[in-house]
Amino acid sequence: MAGTLAACGSSDSGQGSGDSRTVTLVSHNSWAASKDVIAAFEKQSGYKVNVLEDGDAGQAVNKAILTKDNPQGDVFFGVDNTLLSRALDNGLFQPYEAKGTDRIAPEYRADQDKHRVTPVDTGDICVNYDKKYFADRKLDPPRSFDDLVKPQYKNLLVTENASTSSPGLGFLLGTAAKYGDDGWEDYWKKLKANGVKVVDGWEQAYNEEFSGSAGGKKAKGDRPLVVSYASSPPVEVVYTDPKPSTAPTGVAQGTCFRQVEYAGLLSNAKNTKGGKAFLDFLISERFQEDMPLNMYVYPVREGAQVPPEFAKYGPQAKDPETMDPAKIADHRDQWVKSWTSLVLK
Repeated sequence: MAGTLAACGSSDSGQGSGDSRTVTLVSHNSWAASKDVIAAFEKQSGYKVNVLEDGDAGQAVNKAILTKDNPQGDVFFGVDNTLLSRALDNGLFQPYEAKGTDRIAPEYRADQDKHRVTPVDTGDICVNYDKKYFADRKLDPPRSFDDLVKPQYKNLLVTENASTSSPGLGFLLGTAAKYGDDGWEDYWKKLKANGVKVVDGWEQAYNEEFSGSAGGKKAKGDRPLVVSYASSPPVEVVYTDPKPSTAPTGVAQGTCFRQVEYAGLLSNAKNTKGGKAFLDFLISERFQEDMPLNMYVYPVREGAQVPPEFAKYGPQAKDPETMDPAKIADHRDQWVKSWTSLVLK
């Protein structure tokens, strides 16, 4: 969803200048929500919602940091655990403990002493594969990181740039978690030698390069392996008419890295009151249950129900790689620098 949805405004004043009846959300370009759910928030709160989508998550976070003194909006959504420390260290958010935070599963909470961010959703970054491609060639799809460097998968994988893309960075961190500080670079040397292709962001990788997605088929994408999400296969079912009995894409379960996305009230937001109301809304049961079939992520609110087709075709990874946010903070920039030198040059 982009643009402004109209609703009755109230005269409640936000801090600073600007339209106090509008709350502006800044996000990456994968933001989506049902119109009736947004309309219900607007009616209940009295605020109109304006959404500014700003590229891939990595690009959006970087731009938000650069504009933090005069932010584009009031709330930022889409900073995840791979980039969280960068946002916090640069003072992107001001503290606010959203109403309903106590209903968020403990493993997704972060920055609990200061409450500068609110967990909103979780998902797993994983390699997806085009089932038909592998079936036609009687070739087993890869199941693990180890498999991806084998000769039979040469020139088949497309991934995103770890310096500009959230899933690209998540995939890099997954390999660092799997192979350790001393082993991940050797792994990427093998992956590069095996013909991995790198593009700027997820949209290009999934909807243009990947042969298994509806968009990729139209674009004549020729890569049957792509770094995407464990929750991507339901997209290929829900939006196909007639709906197939099984998803045309699968997930290599041994390649997954767990991601958590957060939202926060921007420092110097013009409408702090509206921003706080919107953060409360993001973790409300109604919004949390609306997310799966809009943004294809899992809710973080305990008890929130997931649609059956989402659970069936896009179950969460059983044993994803994870990494302590503190370790990500300590090593991320150096890892990305090393990865860039190794893979892109």
